[in-house]
Amino acid sequence: MEPDRTKDDVVHWMDALHAHISGAHHFLSIRYGISCWKASRWIHAAHALEGLPRISEALRSGQLGIDKVVELTRFATAETESNLVSWARGVSVACIRRKADVAVRQAIEDVRDAQASRFLSWWHFDDGRRFGLEAELPAAEGAVLARAIERLAEQLPVMPGEEGACHADARRADALVALASTSLAGDPDPDRAAVVVHAPLEALISGEAGCELEGGGVIHAETAKRLLCSSRVQAMIEDGMGQPVGVGRMAREPSAWMLRQLRYRDSECRFPGCGARRFTQAHHIEWWERGGRTDLDNLLLVCTFHHKLVHEFGWTVSRAREGTVRWSHPDGTRYRGPAPPAETFEPRPALAAVG
Repeated sequence: MEPDRTKDDVVHWMDALHAHISGAHHFLSIRYGISCWKASRWIHAAHALEGLPRISEALRSGQLGIDKVVELTRFATAETESNLVSWARGVSVACIRRKADVAVRQAIEDVRDAQASRFLSWWHFDDGRRFGLEAELPAAEGAVLARAIERLAEQLPVMPGEEGACHADARRADALVALASTSLAGDPDPDRAAVVVHAPLEALISGEAGCELEGGGVIHAETAKRLLCSSRVQAMIEDGMGQPVGVGRMAREPSAWMLRQLRYRDSECRFPGCGARRFTQAHHIEWWERGGRTDLDNLLLVCTFHHKLVHEFGWTVSRAREGTVRWSHPDGTRYRGPAPPAETFEPRPALAAVG
């Protein structure tokens, strides 16, 4: 609102408008280029100021801006307005808004409406290569979900180049997937919990065709190979006519005994500087589809995030005879890893995960 506009102007406009049009907030929205939501707040504030002379004077004299006044009128009374004017001078609009959100009485019907309108939906786009999510939850349940995601995002390994705060959204997305992966890993019905990949044999060999996820979605053959390192992913290997030539992962998947030995030997993700014990998987150093054996000498423990580097980002990993593990960039240069920052998650043995 322009600085010289006070409650008298707004009330005058409203009285005139009510006589001619309904939905005065639409007029204000168009006239001043503001949202209908904000226009409705102005209308409410203009009428509330009739009974709040101290706040009205603070607005007229410039002691308080219109945004602060709009929030104050949501909960101020004639008895509290003097103290609120003094308090509002020294705080931000956001602070006043938070106080208003708490102070405004909530009807139980609003709580029930929020519960009834909860939803979560998803869809594929970009020709099946991407996955979208949209959700709406009551505030309490939303706080639980947000805290779980934020907490896990603080603990997850970080992809090289994504260490900065500008990648926080990406880390939260990784955390959401990690929560889902943990749920699948603990499901007592492994068949129903398995993610099924329909993979043409030629695609796995050449890497030039896509693979289809049961239920929708298309992934690159290299992504399919990485997923197949998980015991919760089942492959349907198909010939050129779409007929299955093999189902399952009998020869490829390490036995439970071998996984225990691998976790005992490696202890944590072997990517330099990572140290994660959660969300780890067994990776074939010499890939299984290229003739690599499923034995301890050819297996390496890696977390799901750094596993992607090998399959989708062109990194290579090898092990020397004495046991030294070497990671290399796609250009062949060796990666020795950054010094772990002070806030890096320190894994605890009790948090060892199933892969």
